[in-house]
Amino acid sequence: MRLLRAALLQLTSSDDPAENLAVIGDMMDRATAQGAQFILTPEVSNCVSGSRAHQRAVLAPEESDPVLAQLRDKAARSGIWLLIGSLALKTDDPGGRFANRSFLIGPDGAIRARYDKIHMFDVDVTPEETYRESDGFRPGTRAVLAETPWGGLGMTICYDIRFPHLYRRLAQAGATFLSVPAAFSHVTGAAHWATLLRARAIENGCFVLAPAQTGTHAVRAGRIRKTHGHSMVIAPWGEILADGGADHGIVMVDLDPSEVAQARGRVPSLRHDREFDGP
Repeated sequence: MRLLRAALLQLTSSDDPAENLAVIGDMMDRATAQGAQFILTPEVSNCVSGSRAHQRAVLAPEESDPVLAQLRDKAARSGIWLLIGSLALKTDDPGGRFANRSFLIGPDGAIRARYDKIHMFDVDVTPEETYRESDGFRPGTRAVLAETPWGGLGMTICYDIRFPHLYRRLAQAGATFLSVPAAFSHVTGAAHWATLLRARAIENGCFVLAPAQTGTHAVRAGRIRKTHGHSMVIAPWGEILADGGADHGIVMVDLDPSEVAQARGRVPSLRHDREFDGP
């Protein structure tokens, strides 16, 4: 199986899609110059915003979204695989809710797979930090396994990481890699991010690729948001292979997909699930 050089882009996206597109394009050029074959961006790469009114003003449907169109074109011109961790997009939802949608783009610029975030972040982290993602976003209903030259890619987004049955299903269906693009809360990230990523890697014998938003996000409308950063790559045996820290930047890593079979051979737990009764 082919070796893989991956680049995770750690962004501090604002609520201006055009501004964010320019930043992503520049970082993609730098990553490609360093030999990246697969580039991954974080959750909501196009717009970090808690203002539904602002989102309605600046977002577009998939078919006319300029960020998606230009990133597809850039992937084709660079000849690389691209995971757009997610874009916030308008939909035909009767309630006007958006999609939080991840895209796998091939080196020809074609959309190879789409995944809509299934689990909505409806939480009260602190009295001052509350989220109701389901108020503005329509949850997805389908798990997605995509094919790449390096193996199957199980596509997930951020809060999904707390639902291990999703990852088990993807691994047993053939995932070699699990993508977890995120805009993780600064508070929960410090407490749980690395532990959850390592757990999903270990229990499934998969590489976990987790590009993240980081820092304080500039907004023209709505509440200012802070995210945890620490884009990570975890090996199938649980080692942290790369950690992007808290700074905006590019995380480069070289991966050997054969390590998946090695880890699963040592502890073949994916074959040991049993049905049981109760509780």
